[in-house]
Amino acid sequence: MSSRIDAAVQRDLYDQMVLIRTYEEAILREYHADKKPAFDIGAGLIPGEMHLAAGQEPVAAGVCAHLSRGDAVTATHRPHHFAIAHGVDLNRMTAEIFGRVDGLGRGRGGHMHLFDPDAHFSCSGIIAEGYPPAAGQALAFKKRGTDRVAVAVTGEGAANQGAFHETLNLAALWKLPVIFVVEDNDWGISVPRSASTSVANNAERAAAYGIPGVRVEDNAVEAVHEAAGEAVERARNGGGPTLIEVHTLRLWGHFEGDAQGYRADLEGVPGKDPIPTYEAVLREAGILDDAAVAITRRAASDTVESAIAFAKASPEPDPSTVRDYVFA
Repeated sequence: MSSRIDAAVQRDLYDQMVLIRTYEEAILREYHADKKPAFDIGAGLIPGEMHLAAGQEPVAAGVCAHLSRGDAVTATHRPHHFAIAHGVDLNRMTAEIFGRVDGLGRGRGGHMHLFDPDAHFSCSGIIAEGYPPAAGQALAFKKRGTDRVAVAVTGEGAANQGAFHETLNLAALWKLPVIFVVEDNDWGISVPRSASTSVANNAERAAAYGIPGVRVEDNAVEAVHEAAGEAVERARNGGGPTLIEVHTLRLWGHFEGDAQGYRADLEGVPGKDPIPTYEAVLREAGILDDAAVAITRRAASDTVESAIAFAKASPEPDPSTVRDYVFA
């Protein structure tokens, strides 16, 4: 397989994907560690819902490779992969997921409401919620005369929300420097795309707003990288927004505890894992070997386990401070 991108970039994409997967596996481990023998969503070190992005690493790695720290990202309720790829502080993010005072939101927000102004990153539990704020950030960047861009991420199910269409319309009308990313993992919770969406893919909807629309198939990180590179360059140069939809893969449930009885494809899902697939490509190209893979995995594990230790060492919020930070 020949590639149009530099070997160093290929290695960076692989490293980023491995780091993200290592993180999600660690959160999975910690989330379930004390929810036995009967699963209790409210119990344990990480209470509440948990939405993990295993399988969707190519989208975050490919898009964020083109972003600077000054660029903005608004993510979904499944946010960790984009947070990591955009450089959100891993220690503070993990502490937030554990509900600790050293977290990004002092333990108030949890994993669906990560906010890091230093990295210009935010996410929300409300689907398509990040689209209007991203347009607002892009408008601010444009008015200030900068070349900064905003990236708004949502799932294919949320592309049927009014906020999605209203934001695309305004962004196109005002020629805003924003890239709209749709992660099509085939399932809006338990509803297949074919049962909820009138078009074969959401990239077709870009034509209604007079902007470019690109569909990336096969969860291919290099194809995501190429499409995002063109979109970011266009946005930085005043060319306006682009809509990119990536056909990706949700390896695990919509949330932890999801029995996934609606998925007839579960048996074949592990074979579509994008990380061993890309690793095989890079091995064949001579970019990776056993030693390089071991180094990447060890570095990722060290980074992630350090963040987990930081979170566990952080104190829980004092109940007497429950009213703090409610109003500015």
